[in-house]
Amino acid sequence: MINTLLALFYQQARKRKTSSLFFLLLLLLPLFLSGCAPQVYSKIDHKQFNLSAELLKKEGIAFMTPSTVTGQEEEKQAVAFIFFNILEKERSDLKIISLPETLSAINKAGLAAEYEYMYREYKDTGVFKPEILRKIAQATHTRYLAQLKLAGFEQGASSRLGVFGLRLVETRKATLRLFFQIWDAENGEIAWEALQELNWSEEMVSENVITLQTVIGEAAKNIGTRLPL
Repeated sequence: MINTLLALFYQQARKRKTSSLFFLLLLLLPLFLSGCAPQVYSKIDHKQFNLSAELLKKEGIAFMTPSTVTGQEEEKQAVAFIFFNILEKERSDLKIISLPETLSAINKAGLAAEYEYMYREYKDTGVFKPEILRKIAQATHTRYLAQLKLAGFEQGASSRLGVFGLRLVETRKATLRLFFQIWDAENGEIAWEALQELNWSEEMVSENVITLQTVIGEAAKNIGTRLPL
């Protein structure tokens, strides 16, 4: 980051034919050095009902289609993809079936219509039909089914420092609210659940943003470490 700032100062100084910007840089360097690391605030609440580490390892878990709040529907596939990849790395001891594998198994078993019906009902009731859950579990050769809900995701930025009309540093921000449930298809009950709230802020000199991949990955790590070991 410091090298980028130096380059920006140099370009601006050449245009203005002055070295005053370099003296200003020396004064501001401590601020830059202290502010480059991401600031992450994470709050996670989880509750274990009847999920044991032994059964989770033995029976496996399959990802179902995530749900999202209105306006974030296009993020469903990305949420499942990122979360699965991180969780698979963090919990290599578990048998985890990705969303594409789950959907392929559902389609192959002729359960597409029932799966769609189950999700329509879930939007209104927050409950999955146990008989359909069992069919999905049989098709994926697992007992547990994972449901993600993207309850909120926002990105933003605010200027922190500018000199002579040059915007040097912006504070990029992203907030995430993610709900994760594990359903036991054998009895139709929720076996484990977690709510992750994440605030990520980072000072940048580029036009980059804090991506959904970044915050979902962090959330997946936090949730994965809290699953029964």
